[in-house]
Amino acid sequence: MTEFAGKVAVVTGGSQGIGKAVVQRLAGAGAAVVFCGHEPDPVAATERELHEAGAAVTGVVADVTSAPAMRGLVARAVGDHGGLDVLVTSAGIQRYGTVEETSEQLWHEVLGVNLTGAFLASQAALPALRQRGGGAIVAVSSVQAFASQARVAAYATSKAAVNALVKSIAIDYAPHRIRANAVCPGSVDTPMLRWAAGLFRGEHTVDETVAAWGRTHPLGRVASPAEVAEVVAFLASDRSSFVTGSEYRVDGGLLAVNPAAIPRE
Repeated sequence: MTEFAGKVAVVTGGSQGIGKAVVQRLAGAGAAVVFCGHEPDPVAATERELHEAGAAVTGVVADVTSAPAMRGLVARAVGDHGGLDVLVTSAGIQRYGTVEETSEQLWHEVLGVNLTGAFLASQAALPALRQRGGGAIVAVSSVQAFASQARVAAYATSKAAVNALVKSIAIDYAPHRIRANAVCPGSVDTPMLRWAAGLFRGEHTVDETVAAWGRTHPLGRVASPAEVAEVVAFLASDRSSFVTGSEYRVDGGLLAVNPAAIPRE
């Protein structure tokens, strides 16, 4: 696949989960990808794995809540590869609590990574995208931007705000031929989902809990990270050249369900 040949991409949160699948997908289609993660070992392992597969990737340990770190990440991509065409913001964390249960520290932690991280990465990338004559920003959001679970006050707020941020970027930078869109997954089999399953599994195993969560989706299962990455790649590509300011649900039909049961005859 050569759809992204000659293109340069930056992916935040690219060392695991959806972000890693996005790095694999873009690099596998010819892009030069610079990605970041916050833990050295997963960054190094992902970089090594993809190098062995022949991909042109560079892993960087970076804090998405730091403006200098995000400027440095973009500068690395531009310095190594001559420009920037695609930004994917995939760094994210999940924490649980109602408004009363959520401490100020926890609130700032979640919004810092999920929302401020997307903002700072976009802020750093936009000048490089503009200099390139246009490009694409894809933010990994969540179905919880539309319909919240219980006890996810900070997370749901952060994802709804990410969608609003995407729309603002889409409007403000359309004259510069920069498109911005959000991908909103349902349950995806990632380390973050399995961490959550470990918290709520009760007497069941993590695998059983993940499978049970999958059955709440009409397709009857959770998504793979690669399935989400495929939609990200579409929105990052010229195939979606007239798509901007949009929210793509990759949720197996989850939000199409009316939970009110129809009585059986």
